[in-house]
Amino acid sequence: MERLAGLFVSATTTDAWVPDPDVPGSEMHELVHADGIWAGLTRIEAVDGPQPWTPDQRETILVLQGRVRIEVDGETVADLGPGDMASLPAHVATVWHVTAPFKEFWVLA
Repeated sequence: MERLAGLFVSATTTDAWVPDPDVPGSEMHELVHADGIWAGLTRIEAVDGPQPWTPDQRETILVLQGRVRIEVDGETVADLGPGDMASLPAHVATVWHVTAPFKEFWVLA
């Protein structure tokens, strides 16, 4: 939520979730989408198999709940749990194996 011009504030305990059109079966909470930055939360309550994901920009994540194994070309490049962070390059095709419930904070820039 924008409190004043350029200042965005929210919480990881938000109730303001909407379906994420880029990740079927997940919900997102957008903190900011301005000035070349897109940041927010994603949560997944139930898993329906591996999720392919290719970010258009560098994506940096912080896992808040659950686990995720990220693969590139069939090889595990990251196995993350709560408190772990990763930064993925733009335009690299990945496959995410999520253990639900899962919640992450992400920044695309």
